[in-house]
Amino acid sequence: MFGSLFLHALAVCGGNPDAKRLYDDLLSNYNKLVRPVVNVTDALTVKIKLKLSQLIDVNLKNQIMTTNLWVEQTWYDYKLKWEPKEYGGVEMLHVPSDHIWRPDIVLYNNADGNFEVTLATKATLNYTGRVEWRPPAIYKSSCEIDVEYFPFDEQTCVMKFGSWTYDGFQVDLRHIDEMNDTNVVEVGVDLSEFYTSVEWDILEVPAVRNEKFYTCCDEPYLDITFNITMRRKTLFYTVNLIIPCMGISFLTILVFYLPSDSGEKVSLSISILLSLTVFFLLLAEIIPPTSLVVPLLGKFVLFTMILDTFR
Repeated sequence: MFGSLFLHALAVCGGNPDAKRLYDDLLSNYNKLVRPVVNVTDALTVKIKLKLSQLIDVNLKNQIMTTNLWVEQTWYDYKLKWEPKEYGGVEMLHVPSDHIWRPDIVLYNNADGNFEVTLATKATLNYTGRVEWRPPAIYKSSCEIDVEYFPFDEQTCVMKFGSWTYDGFQVDLRHIDEMNDTNVVEVGVDLSEFYTSVEWDILEVPAVRNEKFYTCCDEPYLDITFNITMRRKTLFYTVNLIIPCMGISFLTILVFYLPSDSGEKVSLSISILLSLTVFFLLLAEIIPPTSLVVPLLGKFVLFTMILDTFR
């Protein structure tokens, strides 16, 4: 155990003897399985925040949102304090995160089975005992999609994070930007390095801290819910779906102006009906297979098909 710590110390500290000695002193007898509190009844405050890097995909059919983000986490570990003057002025140290205690923060509404952060990046230790950990992750989260106004729709997808093991009396989960013990943060997700999506515009990103009590237990269970509200960019669908559909619908009206004995009337009506059928099938492939609501665009196409059938 000590030998592996020594090797990591050489890698992390880059040959700095003061940093190496600090690394050994902090972690040689450190137990990463024990929650870092002085008294077992104390709650350890853990603060988190999301930094959204990319909105990879919003799958309407499967109702899954895929995001690339950083899960910023910070807490205080009293066992990782030191006096900088005793270690050559070293005030900060980078250590492998799997060598220290970490809060088991997971995404509750995960849609692919990977609930936890899979990449154990290094954590930053401050001489005050403050620990900062910013692992990157790609999450697939379940999202309820409302397609009534497709493609002119707005969607709100939630990402609910919380501790998998600890209750609210053991880990007090809060947002990093929370002020005056409020449970709502208006800008809960950092978008400073967000890569602009080609399909969606991000409108709002509030975060809410929730406390839940269950009938089985007296202690509360905490989570931070991030609400990502986005609006679809409609140019693609307008050019490739709306305008052709409206053009074909306009031709349906023109059919009524053709003489009843005209042979072109039947052939034109059949062509329009087949075109509308193709658009209807295309729309059915895009939207999720739900019976809760039918998009207004789908109702319009269906009405036009019926009108063309009983011309």
